Amino acid sequence: MHSGGTAVSRFGPFALLIFAVLLACGPAHAEKRVALVIGNSAYKSVPRLTNPVNDATLVGGMFKKAGFDDVDVRLDLNAADMRRSLREFAGRTRDAQVAVIYYAGHGIELDGTNYLIPTDAALETDGDVLDETVALDRALFAVEPAKQLRLVILDACRDNPFAKTMKRTVASRAIGRGLAKVEATSPNTMIAFAAKAGSTASDGDSKNSPFAAALVERLPTPGLDLRKAFGFVRDDVLKNTGYKQEPYVYGSLGGDDVPLVTAKPVATGPQASPDSEIRRDYELALQLGTREGWTAFLNRFPSGFYTDLAKGQLNKIAAEETRTAAADKARQAEEEKARLAADRAKKAEQDKAAAAAKAAEDARLAAEKAKQVEEAKAAAAEQRRKDAEAAAAKVQADKQAAEKVLADKIANDKAAAELAEKQATEKAQRDGEQKVAAVAPTQSAPSLSPQETAKLVQSELRRVGCLTGAADGEWNASAQRSLTLFNKHAGTKFDTKLASFDALDAIKGKQGRVCPLVCDRGFRADGDACVKIACRAGYRVNDDNECEKVQDKKPVATREDAKPRDDERKKVEAAPAKPSASGQMLCNAAGCRPVKSGCRIVAPKIGPHVTNMAGAQEEVCN
Repeated sequence: MHSGGTAVSRFGPFALLIFAVLLACGPAHAEKRVALVIGNSAYKSVPRLTNPVNDATLVGGMFKKAGFDDVDVRLDLNAADMRRSLREFAGRTRDAQVAVIYYAGHGIELDGTNYLIPTDAALETDGDVLDETVALDRALFAVEPAKQLRLVILDACRDNPFAKTMKRTVASRAIGRGLAKVEATSPNTMIAFAAKAGSTASDGDSKNSPFAAALVERLPTPGLDLRKAFGFVRDDVLKNTGYKQEPYVYGSLGGDDVPLVTAKPVATGPQASPDSEIRRDYELALQLGTREGWTAFLNRFPSGFYTDLAKGQLNKIAAEETRTAAADKARQAEEEKARLAADRAKKAEQDKAAAAAKAAEDARLAAEKAKQVEEAKAAAAEQRRKDAEAAAAKVQADKQAAEKVLADKIANDKAAAELAEKQATEKAQRDGEQKVAAVAPTQSAPSLSPQETAKLVQSELRRVGCLTGAADGEWNASAQRSLTLFNKHAGTKFDTKLASFDALDAIKGKQGRVCPLVCDRGFRADGDACVKIACRAGYRVNDDNECEKVQDKKPVATREDAKPRDDERKKVEAAPAKPSASGQMLCNAAGCRPVKSGCRIVAPKIGPHVTNMAGAQEEVCN
């Protein structure tokens, strides 16, 4: 035991130094990201919603996999619990760079203000909304302390049963369908609706709503800007709901890309192993080789590969201590046996001393054997460690080689794109044209196929009313005509022969309809729909799509109307004829008679070579 105490006194201060080094080598903290996820399904006053709890669980798992520092998932909250959760979350956002709130459940709009509905709300009258719900502004207040990004996602536009049964205390009070448009008052704030203002969202026929399923698919993409991510979410939801539900985003961000998950930088040189710091501390403790050093290592790293190795080293030290103690005991027994023999003690005492010496020797041999076993175990574990580190180094080297190939490819593609753009610009200048060259996407544009790009442009053209067909990704004559209409009404000059990202960004910048709604005859435009024109009694729709009074029908000639003309003709025929010297006859509508004496027939011409019909002959007298 004396030698063990000497080791402690000799290496104790150095062990403390090792422990201090271990404390200083902890991983550095990156930007803090926090999320609060709420899903309300079990409503007490209206039928249960199927998916909000499932959606909240799915989205909460997505945030955890994305590496968020703090993800709080709360399910089926009453009013008091919702307010408490938002208050606690506001405290966690004070030192965070990114703060996100996701809510799935019922929501309601009253006089232009949005409210989130807890599970215990009854809402028998419109006045109950102020007392039994939580205003959306409360959620915006909770994320406001975040320094870089404030994001609120609302999957709360489902068809609201409360609005159908609620009594109005004021007849003029407006209760909207869906949620009302929101204007963010803080910078770097986004509010994402599952359906645009004034419309409702689908709860979905599967385990999750279409909006939640699209969120977990698109938002965690490393390096993808949130604006583009929500654009992809919009396209997915439109497609999966038959273009009945259109998500919408309000608020604004700056010019820099703001991804939810930062892309890993491309490796440009040798990269340290993820366990490099732990391995360094392990090797320091291995050099020290004391119980104190290994104990400090285990306190710092209680689990993992290197922890198991450290435990083996600690077992080896314990075996050595046991062996040393047994050896000391055997030595003392031998000394006692020799002393008794020298003093000529009684045979019984000598036999007892001999037995004690033999037992001590046996214990020493057992301890020696145990020590050898522990040393063999430690040596094998150490060899496994070296083999594992060699394999990890090979994997890392292969990964660096692959990343270098990828980096070279990106650089080559960028250089080729820049060269193609330069050549196209020079050609346009030579030809005297001001066209934007259709070149390969540069590094700043997302790597999408032409069909995917065309589909995005078509979806936006449908939104602004310039395309009536489907967004199928085929850039055909119909799609080109729709872009031509957009150019006409938006004052742009995009090349209609291709779907470009410049056109996509310009169309996305338009908030409402750009191309006028064209309706068939008998219909007129009412917002985004054609409605039939209804004229009051006695009026009809004319060719100008206007109501005009119905005119009385023209009189139809009858036999009674023709009777006076027949009588006149009979009188002419009955009058005595006095033939003229020429013997000509004058015929008109009343009948025929001889031309008077001294008169002649004149047939007026209606053209250079054509005379009038006989019924239009005239009698000219001198």
